[in-house]
Amino acid sequence: MNKITRTGVKNGVMISCGWFFIALGGIGVVLPILPTTPFLILALGCFAKSSPRFHQMLLHNRWFGPALKEWEATHRMSRQTKKRSTLMIIATFSISILILSGRPYLQIMLISCATILLFFLWRIKETPRGEKSGHG
Repeated sequence: MNKITRTGVKNGVMISCGWFFIALGGIGVVLPILPTTPFLILALGCFAKSSPRFHQMLLHNRWFGPALKEWEATHRMSRQTKKRSTLMIIATFSISILILSGRPYLQIMLISCATILLFFLWRIKETPRGEKSGHG
């Protein structure tokens, strides 16, 4: 396979992944079990490497654009966004853990996943107070 073909295949895969992540983010808008913003950040990254048109489309989206622009520019998020994300993670994982009562191994796995997710969420740098922040 020559270099041009490899580049075309890579771009095609990245664009497909970007749209897949947008679909998951869209599902996350209506299903509280899935987070929206992380999937859109992944889509943004895929499009940044493969399609300037789709990348700009996400950055200029009326609902998610401001948060994605902030993430792309600073790799930071507001404390308010972290708090809301934490509440959603705790709520959705708690529901799942309750549903799986009697299955301690799965419950332990969910507790571990939630703990790791929260650990990484709170390691993300915060937007300094007073700076304009997107919501996500």
